[in-house]
Amino acid sequence: MAGRKRNAPTRSRPRSTRSGVRLQNAAASGPVFLRQMVSAAVAEVSTQEPASPERPFKRLKRPGEGDRAPSKTHPSNVTEKAHGDDTDDEDDDIEFEDVDIDPVASSSAVPAGEPTRELTLNLTVQKEDLASRRVARRKAISSEEKERRVEVHKLHLLCLLAHVERRNEWCNDSDVQKVLRPLLTEKVVQLLHPSEDSTQFRRMQLFKSGLQEACNTFKARFKITERGLRRALWPEDEEQLKNYQLPEDAETTLDKDDFLEAARSLKGSRDVGAQLFCALLRRAGVETRLVCSLQPLACVPGAPTLPKQRTPKDTPPKQSKGEIYAAAMAKYEKKAADTVSPISSLRRRLGHPNAAAYHIPSMKAPNQSPARPAPEGPKQIQGESPYPIYWVEALDHAHQKWHPVDPLVTGTLWKPESLEPPASDILNCLSYAVAFEADGSALDVTRRYAKAYNSKTTRLRIDGPHLFTNRVPTSSNTPGTTGLNPGQRWWRRAMRTFARATPKYLDQIEQTELSNTEAREPMPRNISDFKDHPVYALVRHLRRHEVIVPEAEHAGTVGAGSKARLERIYRRGDVRVARSRDKWYRLGRVVRPDEEAVRILPKKVVRRRPRFGGGVGVDYEEEDDEDGRDDPDKVGLFGEGGAGTPIYMFEQTDLYEAPPVVNGRVPKNRFKNIEVYVPSMVPKGGAHIVHERAAQAAWILGVDYAPALTGFEFKGKHGTAVLRGVVVPEESEEGIWAVIDGLEDLEAEAERERRSRRALRMWSRFIKVLRIRERIWAGANDEEEGDGEDGDSGREDEEGAEDKGKGVAVEEEDADMAEAVSDVSEEYYMGDDGEGGGFMVE
Repeated sequence: MAGRKRNAPTRSRPRSTRSGVRLQNAAASGPVFLRQMVSAAVAEVSTQEPASPERPFKRLKRPGEGDRAPSKTHPSNVTEKAHGDDTDDEDDDIEFEDVDIDPVASSSAVPAGEPTRELTLNLTVQKEDLASRRVARRKAISSEEKERRVEVHKLHLLCLLAHVERRNEWCNDSDVQKVLRPLLTEKVVQLLHPSEDSTQFRRMQLFKSGLQEACNTFKARFKITERGLRRALWPEDEEQLKNYQLPEDAETTLDKDDFLEAARSLKGSRDVGAQLFCALLRRAGVETRLVCSLQPLACVPGAPTLPKQRTPKDTPPKQSKGEIYAAAMAKYEKKAADTVSPISSLRRRLGHPNAAAYHIPSMKAPNQSPARPAPEGPKQIQGESPYPIYWVEALDHAHQKWHPVDPLVTGTLWKPESLEPPASDILNCLSYAVAFEADGSALDVTRRYAKAYNSKTTRLRIDGPHLFTNRVPTSSNTPGTTGLNPGQRWWRRAMRTFARATPKYLDQIEQTELSNTEAREPMPRNISDFKDHPVYALVRHLRRHEVIVPEAEHAGTVGAGSKARLERIYRRGDVRVARSRDKWYRLGRVVRPDEEAVRILPKKVVRRRPRFGGGVGVDYEEEDDEDGRDDPDKVGLFGEGGAGTPIYMFEQTDLYEAPPVVNGRVPKNRFKNIEVYVPSMVPKGGAHIVHERAAQAAWILGVDYAPALTGFEFKGKHGTAVLRGVVVPEESEEGIWAVIDGLEDLEAEAERERRSRRALRMWSRFIKVLRIRERIWAGANDEEEGDGEDGDSGREDEEGAEDKGKGVAVEEEDADMAEAVSDVSEEYYMGDDGEGGGFMVE
């Protein structure tokens, strides 16, 4: 090994593989024709595999060694010293095989044989494409749009209630029930009416088994072929509604005849299926309700919007199953034909006798006729929620409870929690679940199906507290307030239309059950769910005029995260509405002396831009009423103003007592009036007379009075006092009302006289006109008078024709003027055929 040199192997030698060596060895020992075939095969392989330039070997990098620029390599004979002879002899006997690894073909490589094409790079198009992919930020909704959506939400709710009421009436149709009756066997009917002698549990089990059999039978017979109701969504803009089209498989059941036809064919939407199942159970004698999850347009911002529909150009044409199969077979055959290699055919000819003169024909697979597409099954309705819109409730007489039954969508019994869709379902939203009975009465049963009714569901309803946060806050704990917002009052008034005239004992049981279900709702886990929650409250969610009573105990704690500090959870019953001294005074109450304010409201900071340049000015405005309006005087009635406005709770106030009326003298303020914001502020011994003539009557009688200041009207930042009636001594009230009645009688008499004089003037004018006409026609007979009237009518017709066509009137006027005498002589012939004596005859 030592002292011996050898030349380094160069990469310029032709490569040889084991298969090539075996072919050459076989050719050397075989016949002549075999050597010819081998040489031809080797030549063909060399032509198909062009030699690619060899890449230089990579040098191993040491730790910490960075990338270096590749240096140019020059071919040279490298000699190295060997340290032994044995290894050289062993290396000479080994033939290493060079493996050719083809580089991965690039997607932009152009196949050989195709002409070169020009490539144009347009960066502007790419920027426009990226800009179009950006999600547009949703535009904020104005206050006017919010109010409009609330009104549309109410109107849509009423329309949906009327729709469900009409479908409930169709379920009572005798013809529909007669068509559906053969679906149930006598055994199923007996299970639906268990014997009263059985135990309560046994009766419930038999009734449930009968409902299960009825569901299975109806689901097997009814076919869903149309699309039912789904959630109504607001569009993002008006242009989106111009191209809106109903789906092709929309429900076609529009009247009772269509409903009867659906009962006969047992086909339709799943909503119609639930309604037919309700009619079937009512025919079997089961007390059944038709329940509908109303899907009105949202009344709150942030709801999902209507997705944009694809234009016809963007929508690819639909292909049938046969066309898809034929295209796949053609693609497969083309691929199989392209994979036939000539090398394999040459290698198959090796070892065949007389192979040089024999050509093996290429074998192709026989043409297979395209398989027939499988027969299409039942039509699958796309674009529907996996949760139902309609279902039924059956009465379990054993337990006096209503249980939900969904035969078509979920196929569940006695599982109300499985019918509520998740919040991510854009096609279905459980916000109003209304159940209609056979007699037409309806009840809101949303609390039975909503898992988080107080924390989430109420935010989607019209009776939720979040819609009226800009109004004066009220609390059920404050005397004089009902604790109901306008939305709650509206919904109760709407449902009162469908209420039963005489409530049953079962209705009271159900109301108790729903109330208990709402009370068992667990505490929210998210901080956002505590906002406007009817049971729990957080300090961070309190409004400016809401405070928590000092002696309140927290019901638990909650944190925004693992590292955030815990916040105390209080009950909504411990929240009070606090007001300033001025506001309590306007409500007829005064704060007791030495009461400490529960909270100090800071001043409002209003940033205004100065009129003459400079930066942004900062003005501080005093906090006024919780409705956001300013007081007429900025200082306040009680001299408050400084660091802020102190507010007090109801428990810190007393009823205001005005100074009494003494010796017939009514107490007045510096403006010579008296404040009567509420009836309790009327002074003792006085009476408040609300009438526009009360002050005049008191002045006539000579009674002391004071105008009553009942409030202020605010326009912008200015308030105007509103005076309604007067306050007089109590003993003078009856006399003042008598004078007011007398003044009203005098005013009515004066009005009658004015109307009489007006009528007399009209009659006088009419009589004068008749007398003039009588004088004009005094010497004329009836025929002449009739001719005169005809002439007048003809003249009126000419005037009308003149109004319609100017050209004809001008020609007639020219003809008349042609027969007239010259204007110089001031002579003009005036015909007196009508004998009007120079007057115009009417």
